Amino acid sequence: MPDISAGDTAWVLTSAALVLLMTPALAFFYGGMVRMKSVLNMMMMSFGALALVAVMWALWGYSMAFGNDVGGKGLVGDPFQYFGLKGLMNSAILQHMDDAGKAIPGTGIPAYAFVAFQAVFAIITVALISGAIADRVKFGAWMVFAFFWATICYFPVAHWVFAFDDVTGTGGGWIANKLKAIDFAGGTAVHINAGAAGLALALIVGKRIGFGKTPMRPHNVPFVMLGAGLLWFGWFGFNAGSAVAANGTASITWVNTMIATAAAGLAWAITEKIRDGKSTSLGVASGIVAGLVAITPSCSSVNTVGAIAIGVAAGVLCALAIGLKYKLGYDDSLDVVGVHLIGGIIGTLMVGLVATEEAPAAVNGLFYGGGFNQLWRQAVAAGAVMVYSFIVAGILGLIIHKTMGMRISKDDEITGIDLTVHAETAYEFAEGTFGGSFADDKSPATPASAPDAEKIDGSVKQEVKA
Repeated sequence: MPDISAGDTAWVLTSAALVLLMTPALAFFYGGMVRMKSVLNMMMMSFGALALVAVMWALWGYSMAFGNDVGGKGLVGDPFQYFGLKGLMNSAILQHMDDAGKAIPGTGIPAYAFVAFQAVFAIITVALISGAIADRVKFGAWMVFAFFWATICYFPVAHWVFAFDDVTGTGGGWIANKLKAIDFAGGTAVHINAGAAGLALALIVGKRIGFGKTPMRPHNVPFVMLGAGLLWFGWFGFNAGSAVAANGTASITWVNTMIATAAAGLAWAITEKIRDGKSTSLGVASGIVAGLVAITPSCSSVNTVGAIAIGVAAGVLCALAIGLKYKLGYDDSLDVVGVHLIGGIIGTLMVGLVATEEAPAAVNGLFYGGGFNQLWRQAVAAGAVMVYSFIVAGILGLIIHKTMGMRISKDDEITGIDLTVHAETAYEFAEGTFGGSFADDKSPATPASAPDAEKIDGSVKQEVKA
């Protein structure tokens, strides 16, 4: 093993562990927001993505993202170069070079540390999509979609955005090296990518039964709050870890992540108060995630004032954007579009507005005298990833929907996907009863309240007896 930096290696591995935590955190966040009869399926979609994509990443995903560029166009890496991570076990990456082109001892990190860090990005990107299709998609169909979408969409897009020439040494992605758009930790590759895919799938599988008519309230808001808190905690690895070194850039991105997220949570709460007369815990949790999403691409390019501006914009605009699904008629169950797609676009474009050369990225946006030079680059990057992901997800979704079928039956959806697909229920309130099929907005504290639920959505199939 080459002589490496112990400090940088420790930080990257710690960050990888923090980001890995984000997928179970997402399971809690999403799981709490669905109805009681769907919580296990919702959480299984995140854990299924974790298991599947981890294996895929080790076999061909890393190679497609960071292998030699195929064809010199910056579109995809060679999937066979590092297949099964061959040749990487005793090598290093990101080493500094002297004037003679030789690696400087004590710099760089093990290649496997970089593999681990990038793997957890791939995992959570796929898991994020699941929130758009909650309650109604077969688990097997979801796993098939995840397999092909990760291969055809995420791995190439990761190459576009994250494969810098000075990392791979063999030619990298077109967004990173030719377009020179700034996406420090994945606003395009992760959030716009997942959000566009979620929109495509939501349109293909259609609306949940009762959408727009029956209240579909979160069954466990404490789960949502727990998930949001763990996501915020793990996100410091997501953003500050993307410095891939224990240095000043990591410190700056850490602080910007903290400040922007706090501003977004406040902005969402204030928006709710003005619009609805009340601020809600669900709203604050959603605002936190929106702020995390928006600061992800921009955390290395803005100062504190810029971070606050990004957080406020995300908190206000994402709070307003989640209502679009009712006006436009698509059922994005858990607001993947409103939070991740819109939040990712906000953070990506605002680099072109509030970036400052005093930050590590060293570019000026429009408001700091940089003109439109960086803004158009950011817009092209956001638009390219959004269109590509939407098309790929749409084609894959249609193929799966027309062959094996993506959606469960109407009866199964009414009964509850946990029971019909997984033969499990999250909660048992009385022996021999199914607690998971109770009403959307009147989840019972005791079995005695179950008969009222039958009047709301007709989903209770058994008489509950105390």
